[in-house]
Amino acid sequence: MKIGYPCINNTLKCTTNSTFRLASYSEENLKLKIENNLKCLKKVLEFNKENNIEFFRISSDLIPFASHEINQFNWQEHFKKELQEIGDFIKENNFRISMHPDQFVLINSPNKEIVKRSIDELNYHCEVLEAMHLDNSAKVQIHVGGIYNNKPEAMQRFIENYNKLPEKIKKRLCIENDDRLFSLKDCLQIHKTTQIPIIFDFFHHECLNNKEPTSEAVKLASQTWKKQDGILMADYSSQEKDERKGKHAETIDLKDFQEKINQAKQNKNLDFDVMLEIKDKEKSAIKVIKELINH
Repeated sequence: MKIGYPCINNTLKCTTNSTFRLASYSEENLKLKIENNLKCLKKVLEFNKENNIEFFRISSDLIPFASHEINQFNWQEHFKKELQEIGDFIKENNFRISMHPDQFVLINSPNKEIVKRSIDELNYHCEVLEAMHLDNSAKVQIHVGGIYNNKPEAMQRFIENYNKLPEKIKKRLCIENDDRLFSLKDCLQIHKTTQIPIIFDFFHHECLNNKEPTSEAVKLASQTWKKQDGILMADYSSQEKDERKGKHAETIDLKDFQEKINQAKQNKNLDFDVMLEIKDKEKSAIKVIKELINH
């Protein structure tokens, strides 16, 4: 089981997602930001290696305005060497990598322009992973999308638009069960037609489910992953006390985490990698690795 955290390392004095306003767009500005982001990503991965953190979600802002029409810069070629070096480092250390585009990526939108922009954004994410020469176990995860007043139609639209996607997106794309709209059961229905892998979100399953126990739910999600996809990816977070339902906790609750993993591990042969969606990022990841994994 690889433990990871998403996008930002709060310990290091650098960021992998520095960007700028569209109004101040220039190729020179863009090059500087990408250079900074790639240098910081390398530092973050080195930090992760030192701390036995083997799973990481790369920021969507690694290449600012990558899918925007204003950006005609061939960043793939210009930063080919740097991207490949990062990919080599990832492979040498057997890290698991994912990316998670923002919520505006909605391939089941009834608005064709939104769908087009969403596909452009997914294409960019896949290009990052391809430029690093990572295999198909490096995934791009999204939510199913909106309901738009008709859930069955929204699910069917997802399936239809998914089937039209380029192969390079299809081979990396996966969906996650969410906390309000699309449960694991809904995702499994979509998988039945598309074969898209499902990321299992422990917290979302608590918020929205069809009474499946955790052990059964994780097993069902795991079965959607083929050999080339790698093992199941799972997201873990917990409820922040006295906050609105669904708000992620500031720091890891080790007891709750251990309970959830124990429930999932009732399936003795089941293995999965866990992304900690906890506000204090690498601190919680280090705590889990030191106190539970290496204990």
